Amino acid sequence: MPAPISVVIPTWNAAATLPDTLAPLVEGAGAGLIRELIISDGGSSDDTCAIARATGAEVVSGPQGHGGQIARGLAAARAPWRLVIEADTWLAPGWTGPVGDHLADPGRAAHFKLTFRATGLAPRLVAGWANLRSRQLGLPYGDQGLLIHRDLLAARGGYPDLPVMADVAMARALRGVLCELPVAAQVSAARYRDAGWLRRGSGDLWRLARYLGGAAPERLAADHSPRVASSDLRN
Repeated sequence: MPAPISVVIPTWNAAATLPDTLAPLVEGAGAGLIRELIISDGGSSDDTCAIARATGAEVVSGPQGHGGQIARGLAAARAPWRLVIEADTWLAPGWTGPVGDHLADPGRAAHFKLTFRATGLAPRLVAGWANLRSRQLGLPYGDQGLLIHRDLLAARGGYPDLPVMADVAMARALRGVLCELPVAAQVSAARYRDAGWLRRGSGDLWRLARYLGGAAPERLAADHSPRVASSDLRN
């Protein structure tokens, strides 16, 4: 029987982090879970696509934009289950156990528990808020991944092609059928260190509040400061 999961990773100039993101996926291939790896690139000017092809991944290219890139990658997927992760996210060892168990329930989607590749109070507070938001409000961000069956994805309208807040829009569409897996997704802290933990965290919270209050994603994207890494295109 073919492996059940297509892994989709949106990228843009992610050469520095992509190899570490791909390394934990070897566990999934060895466990017979991963059928294919799809890199949905938004026009990288570094070695992102070369790194992806060297691992045997399929590269899907198109305009830059987080939601649109994920949607294109999902459209190219052939396995019944789709696992979306970011290009600076590392799944914890043993992730295949809980993910494999979840495949028995195609009517529910899942995300991971957020941690950062950093120590100290600020990373713990930001991660703690993110996990509380996910559990209490049902609003995980893209950093926490998404495991979803293609039928459930189609039934909820597909992945939204939005410049920002696509992950939040998807989570809202999945309200009531989205759960947290007992696996950590460890995320790079680079963009938080660069912007400042308080400034970045409060900015993300303000954008979320504006979006939930009715602000158009296009307006939020226009107000979002330009970045140089794919991870910053999320929210």
